[in-house]
Amino acid sequence: MNLQTKISLGKQSNNLIDYESNILLIGSCFSENIGDKLEYFKFQSVQNPFGILFHPKAIQTLIENTVNQKVFSEDDVFFHNEQWHCFDAHSKLSNTSKEELIRQLNNSINVIASQLSKTTHIIITLGTAWVYHFNKANKTVANCHKVSQKEFTKKLLSVEEVTASLDSIVDLIRKVNSKVSIIFTVSPIRHLNDGFVENTQSKAHLISAIHQVVKNQSFYFPSYEIMMDELRDYRFYSEDMIHPNQLAINYIWNTFKNVWVSDESSKVMDDVDAIQKGLQHKPFNPQSQSYKAFLQNIEAKTKTLQSQFPFIKF
Repeated sequence: MNLQTKISLGKQSNNLIDYESNILLIGSCFSENIGDKLEYFKFQSVQNPFGILFHPKAIQTLIENTVNQKVFSEDDVFFHNEQWHCFDAHSKLSNTSKEELIRQLNNSINVIASQLSKTTHIIITLGTAWVYHFNKANKTVANCHKVSQKEFTKKLLSVEEVTASLDSIVDLIRKVNSKVSIIFTVSPIRHLNDGFVENTQSKAHLISAIHQVVKNQSFYFPSYEIMMDELRDYRFYSEDMIHPNQLAINYIWNTFKNVWVSDESSKVMDDVDAIQKGLQHKPFNPQSQSYKAFLQNIEAKTKTLQSQFPFIKF
């Protein structure tokens, strides 16, 4: 008896992710769920240097600024609620020091620029097609930073507008790195503050636009569909009934791994996982001979792994 609808997904035929790959993750908070998994398994990856970016216009601005080698200055930051912020970045970069914020912004741009030129895979996760337009500056912002909503006009990007934004993102990336594989996905996290119907419309616009753009080393991974169809049960949600819980994240990650990670790297991942769990182990008796032997075994495994992949650090 089959108690689950399954999305049929096969292994990618080329440019699979392995331990020689360089991966850049940008976008919605679900990109950080995947990014945390890549980090745990010690892949070479960079995730969201500008923090979480929810919509395509914010990602487009980031890529434009990176490719154009923008240098952030006092003109790009503002003071609100006892902190300095930038409308192009998430609040995790906000700082009580203006100089420190500007330094962080420019450092993050340099990190992305360096990664963009050498990356083999870019994973772009879109969260919403709803955007906020800052009326005073006539610009769409990545984050409102709790500035009064009266200062903004809320707008739903059309399918055509999202498509144009994604086309621009792909073209800009290709100018810097023509061989990179770009993987688009839509976050399964629902933005219910926009409304139930509005959230569904937003996700539909994102999915429709992505499928207009996916071609020539651009791909779509169905995170949203896996959550909505394969994991169609509230036991896969956290307490807020909106965010996927760890079980769901693990499930989607395993599906991503089966599609995108090479079989050879899966074996290395098993070794990394064994070391990670060993390092987290808390012994009843740290002075026992058995625990000392256990540590020696972990150290030997670590040295063997690092002889193959010197960049792996525990």
